[in-house]
Amino acid sequence: MILTVTLNPLLERRLFFNSIELGRNNRCLKETYAAGGKGINVSRQLNFLGIQNQALTFLGGNNGKVLRSILTEERINFSVQSTKSETRLADVIIESDLKRITTFFGENSHITFDEVNEFKIKLEKMIQNSSIVVFSGSSPCKETDDIFPYGIRLANKYDKISILDTYGNHLEDCLNEAPTVVHNNLSEVEDSLSIKLHSEDEIINYLKSLYSKGIKLSFLTDGANQFYAAKFDFIYKISFPNVDVIDSTGSGDAFTAGIAFGLEHSLVFDEFIKIATALGIANATKLATCNVTKEEYEKYLPYIHVESVGKKMKIIDDTPRY
Repeated sequence: MILTVTLNPLLERRLFFNSIELGRNNRCLKETYAAGGKGINVSRQLNFLGIQNQALTFLGGNNGKVLRSILTEERINFSVQSTKSETRLADVIIESDLKRITTFFGENSHITFDEVNEFKIKLEKMIQNSSIVVFSGSSPCKETDDIFPYGIRLANKYDKISILDTYGNHLEDCLNEAPTVVHNNLSEVEDSLSIKLHSEDEIINYLKSLYSKGIKLSFLTDGANQFYAAKFDFIYKISFPNVDVIDSTGSGDAFTAGIAFGLEHSLVFDEFIKIATALGIANATKLATCNVTKEEYEKYLPYIHVESVGKKMKIIDDTPRY
C-alpha cells in the first residue's frame, strides 16, 4: 500500500462563469466543491491507476467537514488528525469564454504542537504498514515544518521507499534526510533554496548534489518545457509534445503518482518516467485534477523521449554461451 501525506489540504470552491467583469457584480453559472492538496491529488490519481493507497492529512472546522464528505464520496481512503484551526479554502474562478482559470487562496491553517505530535504518532504506525510513502505539498506553518524530515527518517528506519515533492522553508531539511526519490518543479527549487538553475550544467550539478546526499532518483520538471532526471549519478533529459493546456493544476501530482506507480510495480526507469510524464501531460488537458485514465495517458507514450546526458550506463551482455 502507498501512503500519501498532506500537511496543507485545500477545499476548493469552483465558480463557473462565461466571463467576469472586474469592479461589477458577477453571478456564477455553477458552483462545485473539490478536494485539493498535493498528496490528496496523488491519492486520487493512484485510485485511477488501480493502486491501493491511503491519505493522511490534517482537517478542521466546517471546511474540514466538507472535505471529509468529498473524500468519502470520491472513495479516497483517508486518516485524519483533527485540528482546532479551520482547513484552508480557495476560490477557483473558471471563465469558459476566455479559457482562463484564476485561484484565490485563503489563509493557511495554524497547527498546534500537540496536533503535530499526535500526527507523528499516526504517521509512524502508518509508515510501517506501507510499501511507499509520498510526502507531498507545502507546510502550512512553522510547527509542521519538521514533519516531513521526521517522516523521511522513519521511512529510512523501516526500509520503506520515500518520495518527496515539497517546497518552502523545510525543503533543505527534507533533502538532508535523504528520501529515496525527489520530485520538484525547477522554480520551486530556485525559490526554496535561493539558487539559480539557468543552464544545463547548473541543473546537472544540482542533481548530482542530490545523489551525493544519498537520494537515488530525482526529477526536476519545468512545466511545459523539457526536463531533467537522475538515476543514481546517471543524468537524463526528457522531452515531450506540446498540448493544448486547459488547466495544469495537479500535473506535478499526477507525475508523482506515476513515479509511485512505477516503483510499486517494479517497472524499469525508462518505462515509468514515460508513464509519469504522460500522466502530467494528460492532466493538463483536463479541468478536473488527477483523474487521468490509462487510455488518456497511453496515447502520449510514443512521443516521450528519454535521452542520456553525459555519463552513459554500460550495458553488459550476459547471454549464456556454451
